[in-house]
Amino acid sequence: MSDWLNTPVMSILEKSLDASSLRYKVLANNVANVDTPDFKRSDVDFDLLLGEAMGQTGEELPLKVTSERHLQKPGFNSSGVVQDQGTTYRNDGNNVDIDKEMVNVAENGIYYNSVTRAISAQLSHLRTVITQK
Repeated sequence: MSDWLNTPVMSILEKSLDASSLRYKVLANNVANVDTPDFKRSDVDFDLLLGEAMGQTGEELPLKVTSERHLQKPGFNSSGVVQDQGTTYRNDGNNVDIDKEMVNVAENGIYYNSVTRAISAQLSHLRTVITQK
């Protein structure tokens, strides 16, 4: 029965929830540091995370890292979090725009709710199949 839940659609939906949850944490960190001098905002690259979840690589060739001293792709870490180093909105070096962050939080909330509805629909279909006689 566990194979019924282990489908490609459920896997992608699960990874989507993980990415949305990570984005909530990153956006909350941005909002919490709105007044921190020299703080640079971060965000989550959904395209990168979705491509990883689907087993696809981007158009670029991946960097092969065989030593911890090798250079990494700039701006990215292994979790898909991107830091915006290029902008500064204030004299103290901080680049967090609280209005933009709150819009991003609302957008992420809508995305999270849509993914949870899709998971609920998948489980409802499964429940229907199980209870049919």
